[in-house]
Amino acid sequence: MSWEIIKAEYVTSAVKASQFPPGDEPEVAFIGRSNVGKSTLINSLCRYNGLARTSGAPGKTRTINFYRVSLKRDDGLRRSLFLVDLPGYGYAKRSKSERQDLHEWTQHYFRESSRLRLVVQLLDIRRELQPLDVEVNEWLREEGLEVQPVATKMDKLSRGAAGAALRMLHAKLGLPPESGMLGYSVLTPSGRTELLARLVEAVEFDATDAV
Repeated sequence: MSWEIIKAEYVTSAVKASQFPPGDEPEVAFIGRSNVGKSTLINSLCRYNGLARTSGAPGKTRTINFYRVSLKRDDGLRRSLFLVDLPGYGYAKRSKSERQDLHEWTQHYFRESSRLRLVVQLLDIRRELQPLDVEVNEWLREEGLEVQPVATKMDKLSRGAAGAALRMLHAKLGLPPESGMLGYSVLTPSGRTELLARLVEAVEFDATDAV
């Protein structure tokens, strides 16, 4: 059976742990370099333009933003989760102290959130993988977190070039063969069904049928 998003809403923006929203819904966090398209992808995934604020200028997301998403299965079963939009990393124009503060703040979130089930790391399909991308991926996995890499802006390349770029990203991240890269295009949209299924798998909605 498949799931579909039927409602999405902004809940809160946090600058400290005490501002995290209450509840027991599982969380899926989105992280990536500044301007990789986290907010745009969240809007596309939820089919709700304007849900997550987007900007053409990198480095605008400096808080941890929570969006509550309601899903419905084919048989009518409903569940909800939080999509969590994290500040982008690697923005050179931030001061050194500000970059360090954001680094420590996001690390704190990853280590302290008991509801986190999956981290979606976004990578621009057009850009060469940077050492910081690999460092973030390795750190997350070393912390015991489940990570799903997703290549954004797939529509910017031909099908053949996009496939080759996905294989290259997979190899450079040192992922095991069974750990697949996903591709996503907000314009097509390509990859939405696969990413949504991956989120449902991670939060184990299908593991229980209790209403």
